[in-house]
Amino acid sequence: MVKAILKFILWSLTLSLGLIHAQTYPAKPIKIIVPYSPGGFADSGVRAISEALGTRLGTSIVIENRPGASGVIGVMAVSGAPADGYTLLLGFDGTLITYPYMVSKPPFQVLKDLSAISKIGDSAMVLAAHPSLPAKNIAELIDLSRQKGLPLPYGSSGLGSTPHLAGELFKARTNVLLEHIAYKGGGQATIDTLGGQIPMVFTTLATVQQYIKSGKLNALGVTSAKRLSALPDTPTFIEGGVPGFVLSTWIGLFAPPATPKAILEKIQTELSKVLVTPSVKERLATLGIEPSGNTHEQFVEQISSDLAMWGPIVKKANINLD
Repeated sequence: MVKAILKFILWSLTLSLGLIHAQTYPAKPIKIIVPYSPGGFADSGVRAISEALGTRLGTSIVIENRPGASGVIGVMAVSGAPADGYTLLLGFDGTLITYPYMVSKPPFQVLKDLSAISKIGDSAMVLAAHPSLPAKNIAELIDLSRQKGLPLPYGSSGLGSTPHLAGELFKARTNVLLEHIAYKGGGQATIDTLGGQIPMVFTTLATVQQYIKSGKLNALGVTSAKRLSALPDTPTFIEGGVPGFVLSTWIGLFAPPATPKAILEKIQTELSKVLVTPSVKERLATLGIEPSGNTHEQFVEQISSDLAMWGPIVKKANINLD
């Protein structure tokens, strides 16, 4: 009984301190660590919302790029930071969800070693092709693959990246013959597709949108549930004959584990307001990002679902980064 009372008192004190901290939070600048180089999909996404989010929170937000080890360096820096809400992580599903399945000793578990705050948004992926490729949509690509009987190469942003896994899932669903070519970024894969060195690239909309609109690349299909407003003439994979093929890559905000719930909720509340402002929505739209701003509970539910979905796909693809 005495132990139970002491535990209750300790829990009450912890809760009270968290609430007091949240009432005065933030009292200094907030740092968001981006575990990737500047200019990419994830980095551009967080920079599109950082100034407006800082204004809503009443402080400045500093973006710190800390790339390396497939994003692990930045993730571990936040995981081990003080749980006070002043060091946050710009998380990307390619690192947080799929990477741990590709190594024998995962350095982190996303739901254990981080506190999910909110998803910033999703970006559908595009399978884009050089104009010389005879196939002009997904259905024609499947037919072309079967006629040739040889694997068609496609590039992605790297081994084990979300676009790579999208290609593996496409193969598993259709038995289409594809050969993956790993690059060190979606931009490099796109450049080689533009030059005709490879016929196709699987990447985010932001990477290839300008080339599709200028006619330098053909968009064979998008991985969204419905056609994208940015590419209204491009059919979905579902329309191309692949039922249920809906995939997106996401970015979101995370904090160190044990960060007070009141602080997490405060950040989420202000982020959700930022994401509906016209100027921010417009900036995200140019990056091909559909804003979210979901709650902690909703974000955790999606993360759990993604972990369950991608695990078997990575295993079947036999991807090992050790």
